[in-house]
Amino acid sequence: MTMRTTRTRWLDEGLAVLAEDGPSGLRIDRLAARLGVTKGSFHHHFAGAPGFKAALLEHYEERVREALTDAIAAREGEGTHATLAWLTELATGDHELRRPRLDTAVRAWAQSDAEVRETQARIDAAAIEALQAAWRPLVASDAQARAAALVPYLVSLGAEVAVPPIEGDDLHAVYELLLAFVPETHGG
Repeated sequence: MTMRTTRTRWLDEGLAVLAEDGPSGLRIDRLAARLGVTKGSFHHHFAGAPGFKAALLEHYEERVREALTDAIAAREGEGTHATLAWLTELATGDHELRRPRLDTAVRAWAQSDAEVRETQARIDAAAIEALQAAWRPLVASDAQARAAALVPYLVSLGAEVAVPPIEGDDLHAVYELLLAFVPETHGG
């Protein structure tokens, strides 16, 4: 097994534990046991807990940004309505773009940690920017595109933090309702 592969396994397992137990579950001994490797492997790949945290946040941000970029690129040229419909499907299904337990854990962690908060802010900004770009051809101004982008994004965030979370068919129905208001062409 290569160094990169093992490092990536540590990071992927860290994200899984973070989603399950929050940041308090990110203990070296626990991660090593789950991976079936020694704690020495951890120290080979990371400069202690702070190094792991920085790498974990970078890994998380990279995965979310790549998923968003790939999702939008997959529908390039199909028109804004089709792109938004596709994003609706991704946002309500089992896809890298929507991992509610992990997202909720990171957002909770961000409340008490500036480094995590900065990472989450960059992710949110990138997602809103991508949605705004998708909306821009359909509305008369950048301000309208931003407002339109915020609606589904805020619905997604609210659905994640509701107790219990709004998922599956219920969330899909909400997005389908929102999608019905998307104009086919620019109306302004």
